[in-house]
Amino acid sequence: MKRNLNIFLLSVFVAFASCSFTTKTFDDPNKDRLLMQLITYLLEQGHFQPKDFNDALSKDVYKRFLNRVDPFKHYFYKSDLQKFKEFELELDNQIQNYEVQFFDLVHDRLVQRIQESKAIYTDVLEAPFNYDIDETFQSDPEKLEFVNSKKEMVDRWRKQLKLGTLSNYHDLISEQSAKAEDADFIPKTKGELEAEARASTLKNLKETDVYFDDLRRDDWLAIYINSIAESFDPHTYYFAPQDKDRFDASMSGKYEGIGARLQKKMDEISITELISGGSAWRQNKLQVGDVILKVRQEDENEAVSVVGMRLDDAVKLIKGPKGSKVILTLKRVDGSIEDLMIPRDEIELEETYAKSSIVKKDKRQFGVINLPKFYISFEDVNSRNATTDVKREIQRLKNQGMDGLVLDLRNNGGGSLKTVVDIGGLFIQQGPIVQVRSTGSDREVLRDRDQSVEWEGPLVILVNEFSASASEILAAAMQDYKRAIIIGSQQTYGKGTVQNIIDLNRMVHNNTNGDIGAFKFTTQKYYRINGGSTQLEGVKSDVVVPNRYTYLDMGEKDQDNPLPWDEIQAASYTLWDSSIDYELMIERSRDRMQKSPQMKLIDENAKWIKKVQSKDLYSLSYKDYSSELEQNETESKRFDVLSDYESNLSFESLPCELPIMEKDSVFKKNRERWHETLKKDVYMEEALNVLSDLTMNSLGNGLSALKD
Repeated sequence: MKRNLNIFLLSVFVAFASCSFTTKTFDDPNKDRLLMQLITYLLEQGHFQPKDFNDALSKDVYKRFLNRVDPFKHYFYKSDLQKFKEFELELDNQIQNYEVQFFDLVHDRLVQRIQESKAIYTDVLEAPFNYDIDETFQSDPEKLEFVNSKKEMVDRWRKQLKLGTLSNYHDLISEQSAKAEDADFIPKTKGELEAEARASTLKNLKETDVYFDDLRRDDWLAIYINSIAESFDPHTYYFAPQDKDRFDASMSGKYEGIGARLQKKMDEISITELISGGSAWRQNKLQVGDVILKVRQEDENEAVSVVGMRLDDAVKLIKGPKGSKVILTLKRVDGSIEDLMIPRDEIELEETYAKSSIVKKDKRQFGVINLPKFYISFEDVNSRNATTDVKREIQRLKNQGMDGLVLDLRNNGGGSLKTVVDIGGLFIQQGPIVQVRSTGSDREVLRDRDQSVEWEGPLVILVNEFSASASEILAAAMQDYKRAIIIGSQQTYGKGTVQNIIDLNRMVHNNTNGDIGAFKFTTQKYYRINGGSTQLEGVKSDVVVPNRYTYLDMGEKDQDNPLPWDEIQAASYTLWDSSIDYELMIERSRDRMQKSPQMKLIDENAKWIKKVQSKDLYSLSYKDYSSELEQNETESKRFDVLSDYESNLSFESLPCELPIMEKDSVFKKNRERWHETLKKDVYMEEALNVLSDLTMNSLGNGLSALKD
């Protein structure tokens, strides 16, 4: 699998380990230079579609970086741009020479301008706004120019702050009007309400400033490096060390720590959630709302204050290997101060994992499996992964007498290529699942070689615009085999590329720069077994159902520079043999959707959402703002019935989960919330209607004619 890619990666590791190239060395002590060397080499030698480092790329990186650090054009002046412009055609040379002069210039100026903005917005918010003036605020930065003077900058901030404060002001007036009939209520003047609205805006800005103040030069440099990486394609990306940790946790669904989610507000770091099953949750002494003042390791005498510390740095102190302990100095909700020792353990993020439910319909029992991600641990191949979990859930559902299965891949952004091939094999005897191709290499067919079939019965797969990558591979394969009916959006996300991740630390000899992160870059494209690509086009559903995102630009085709669509030779595969007339089943479902008043209203709502989101010019007059808001609220009430919808279906947990629910109230609450969501899910209801049709028309399974 991935033979040519593996040869390239092996050569990279060997080269870096020996630290000798014809023209390059990679043990430069300067971290900036080292990072630029590594990223440049990988982009030139390993990317699926490498680009020349020329003036065109230089202009692209220049534009991307400025758009990322000042997207709304409320920091830099035209005079700053004139200085920056000198480097617009020089960045390719700087990148190839591993230099960051342009970055340093922009970064230093940005830090200066951010500090200046604090004084600007503080001054603006000291005086009341006049909401009787007829003026507007343009929210689309593409329609704005950089300002010439401080006066223009103050006015740009003034209008943006005025819009935010206008929203607060309107809310306060509405709340006061609702309380007017209360005999004990003492109303405030409009001036008092306006001042309160400005105070709220100022508070929000100061909380945002905490985030900006926590950003170090390394954080901004990562943004610059990603401006270079993303000029190759949208999925090539540099992970700073803390970002790589988060990515690994999201892919494996686990990490080592105490099992608490933290939030920083102003200078305080507080507990916002205890993860069900985690060591802090089991200990039952840490509470949501507790503020962490200090952190001490069990083998150290001195505690480290985390007041005012970056959240990422505080998290590093609290996390640690399974079996170790950490001591937190806490300020409790009641104001008391207490030291609490908490053991660390392996924490599983339950929301990452597959889960199942059983539902009765038309005297039959159907199973539902929700798969949020194609997860796997890259470091421990024997740990929990999506394939084994889905297989286990299928077995449990079969034990309950399942007659048909809905596999829910909505909002599943993908994951491991290996797991999607293995999961595809659970539904067919054997055969290809996906084809992959590297630049300059022949296609490689990735196939299921296990003749056993875990589920032979009726199968429906639910997708939407956010079903991407591995989700699209599975849906496409099942569609090509005519193994499942795909229900969902007009098309899925449209990501047909494969990425690999390299730990940059493993590639440097005698690294003294500390953790330098990892790099994810596009190395292959994948193709359906019928030869077509899902790149840009996604997977087109057999039964198209509207949703609130139908008319919004959400897919790969809406990115800046996606790789193009193409196709290759089809693989040889055998259609799933079934006497079911799939076209008839699809036609029945389409007919139900066309006649459904619920679906018609959802489509109208989607068009209205598109209209509202396309708006970019806002009135700063209270009268106009209030009138327009009232019109929108009146229009939106037409769609309230959508949230009131509820089917007559009843979803239940499997027997194996009942003992867990008795012991774990958080787990129980999450399952009940999921079941309630399914009950109100019109798309799930239609998937079950299709399963019912398939079950009534199912006469057998097997294998039929070979397709070339």
